[in-house]
Amino acid sequence: MSKLYLVPDRKDMERMCGLAAAYGCAFEYNDFYMAKVMDDSAEQERIIADYRKYRDGCSEKGSMENGFCGDTMHGAFLDVTIHSDDPLIRDASMLRVRQSMELAKNMGLKGVVFHTGRLGGFRAAGYLRNWRDRNEAFFTEIAHQYPGQQIYMENMFDEVPDILAGLAEKMRDIKNFGVCLDYAHAMLSKCTGREWIETLAPYIRHIHINDNDLQNDLHLAVGAGKLDWQEFDRLIRQCGIEAPVLVEVNGYAAQKESLQYMKSNGIYPMERERDK
Repeated sequence: MSKLYLVPDRKDMERMCGLAAAYGCAFEYNDFYMAKVMDDSAEQERIIADYRKYRDGCSEKGSMENGFCGDTMHGAFLDVTIHSDDPLIRDASMLRVRQSMELAKNMGLKGVVFHTGRLGGFRAAGYLRNWRDRNEAFFTEIAHQYPGQQIYMENMFDEVPDILAGLAEKMRDIKNFGVCLDYAHAMLSKCTGREWIETLAPYIRHIHINDNDLQNDLHLAVGAGKLDWQEFDRLIRQCGIEAPVLVEVNGYAAQKESLQYMKSNGIYPMERERDK
């Protein structure tokens, strides 16, 4: 199974497939989380057909997983609030999650990434309890309904890791549910990278990385910002985390730059010189 993922660009798939083959990457699709796509089955089919044309070609060369089976996708997240007290908002949110999961199942994808949808900084006890309990109940049901897909809950602008860890602990017996650590998001919070990684370590099943200026979510190439990637690498390895990593930057040039930086510096999951 691939340890690295890239965000594919449908307009540049020949180079994307070449880069993915060179580094043994799978793809994480960002084309399906918008409402206008989720409600347009014809557009979904067009997107899938575009990707299948290249994915099948790559598979025939033996350079990638067969079809889409090793790939993942980003599920609906804009305005998704499973824990809402408003039943209209809650029902719409649940519908979007189900649409994402159904699409992933039909494509044969490995997993789907969702966001916490929590109001960062708002720590009223009732709100946090609602967030945890309603997400636990709903995603437990979803996990049972879609046993062939992994469900990853990503920190967005959550200010601390303990709340997400609390949900993951309550769901730790759900084999196809886990945490997606977005390290760049984490480094925009008031907590250190060490706090995030050590707190979430038992639950991390997927990782997103890109770089930033420690102030804004810029999605820069890895190594092009201010994040300490040696610290990231050290913490991930010390905690024994073996999750795959999405290099969450857009475009061939930024992806190639990121992968070259990671390989040159032995950044997880790349092999380090001393480990060779």
